[in-house]
Amino acid sequence: MKKIRKAIIPAAGFGTRFLPQTKAMPKEMLPIVDKPVIQYVVEECVASGIEDIIIVTGYHKRSIEDHFDAPSHDLVSLLEEGGESKKPLLEEVERISNLANFIYIRQKGGYGNATPVKNAQHVIGNEPFAVLWGDEFISSNPPRLKQCIDVYERYEQPVISGIKIEDRRRLTKYGIADIEPMQGEDRVFKIKKIIEKPSPDEAPSQIATHGCYILTPDIFPILNAQERGTGGEYYLPEAIDQLREQGRDILACVIEDGRYYDTGNKLEYLKTVVDYALRHPDLNGKFIEYLKGLNL
Repeated sequence: MKKIRKAIIPAAGFGTRFLPQTKAMPKEMLPIVDKPVIQYVVEECVASGIEDIIIVTGYHKRSIEDHFDAPSHDLVSLLEEGGESKKPLLEEVERISNLANFIYIRQKGGYGNATPVKNAQHVIGNEPFAVLWGDEFISSNPPRLKQCIDVYERYEQPVISGIKIEDRRRLTKYGIADIEPMQGEDRVFKIKKIIEKPSPDEAPSQIATHGCYILTPDIFPILNAQERGTGGEYYLPEAIDQLREQGRDILACVIEDGRYYDTGNKLEYLKTVVDYALRHPDLNGKFIEYLKGLNL
């Protein structure tokens, strides 16, 4: 069995929900206190054993490459002149560029979340690989991706991460998996179908599939032959469903002890910032005192 060493992070979207901010700054670079969103995704990959990270970008995403590049000579000199007080910052910016082997691809082809995966085919080759969206992540231990990789290594079948939605009224926001149990497993299920944004009464389960995939190279012939779907876009879930129809088992791995953060809209982004600010060691409780003082 080939080890999963490579991960694709699609990051070519315009981020229109955050305009005008995202006119010049990629949505993946929006800060969560003092780190951009995409760094949390990259760190999840690294903590899960990924060595090569393929970021599929657009023409307006150069700052992503700059962020994961080595720090400039001027910045290093400035931090070195700051002495011991600046040493942690110097170590951090140098650490970022050494997290993994970074490969950048400019997205080509039609819109849709399948296109960046197709664009990375020549880098992936004949290996299993991971796909994670660049604007959402889960805080969990072990990392979400590691949990999915562990499932793949047991069954050697494609895996999609899942979360249990406790409030059935929220099922309308997600792709909900129609699942069947697997012997000896309490959080791994076989996916029969994924229903996009069903009503609470029509939802086949409370397991929502979301932004972490373990895929095998037999997905690429399907992607290469795929026709445009709704809105003229190419969709990865539709390609995965075709893979299932060809006889592949598609598994759902329900993530243990995780908190899901979706920074793709303003409200959820602000919730993420507040949550991390409350736990940030540099703020040392000062932020919560500020919130208490607002008398909300």
